[in-house]
Amino acid sequence: MSLIHPTAVVDPAAVIGENVDIGPLCVVGPRVKLGDGTRLVAHVVVDGCTTVGAECEIHPFARIGGPTQDLKYIGGDTFVEIGDRTVLRECVTINCGTREGEVTKVGNGTLLMAYCHVAHGCSIGNDVIVSNASQFAGEVVVEDRATVSGLMGAHQFTRIGTMAMVSTSRLMLDAPPYMITQGAEAQVTGINLVGLTRRGFTEETRETLKRAYKMLYRSEMNFGDAVKKIEDELPSIPEIRHLVEFYRTSSRGVTRRVE
Repeated sequence: MSLIHPTAVVDPAAVIGENVDIGPLCVVGPRVKLGDGTRLVAHVVVDGCTTVGAECEIHPFARIGGPTQDLKYIGGDTFVEIGDRTVLRECVTINCGTREGEVTKVGNGTLLMAYCHVAHGCSIGNDVIVSNASQFAGEVVVEDRATVSGLMGAHQFTRIGTMAMVSTSRLMLDAPPYMITQGAEAQVTGINLVGLTRRGFTEETRETLKRAYKMLYRSEMNFGDAVKKIEDELPSIPEIRHLVEFYRTSSRGVTRRVE
């Protein structure tokens, strides 16, 4: 049985799962779906074409499913999809897409801390942690298990790779997977050794990624030559294959090391 506070405004057309808790002064729109066990703490607005998964927790003054702020929007249905067990803290905003049918996604088990903003068409993966007041412009991709520090601004179309640790005030180019990107002027400074160890990556995998990092950032080779050398000389483990693909498919370019 769901609990809906008498001061909440829930459209009769909204789809409310089992054991949903909708707190005081929340507003739920007609095209919203809330999964089983999800909790809206208080003063939460969920509208637009928005699906929220099971066992999520959304804190006061969050606005989920608001219209895109992209001035190119000309109408049509656009969407927000939130996975299961995701926590959205105070004042988080997540906007619908811009193009007809476009989806803004946040995955399973992700934590967006207070005042984070996820713009149109972004895709935030599973088990991602984003600290307070970080902002993602349109079409940003954050892969699974990445960690992002607070007060970071990501330029539109940038990507943050899986298991990346990003600690910078602005991200203008892609942050590579398995590595640390940091500094006022973003630069790649090494592999995310602590994160990889905590996540159970083997010593052999960590050493292979260290070798890849040295080829990319400690040699005189350009990225193209370094990626080719990595592919030719290092073991073809899944992490190396993903790293190679990430560099080869970058549209904005990958962050470098600043000497």
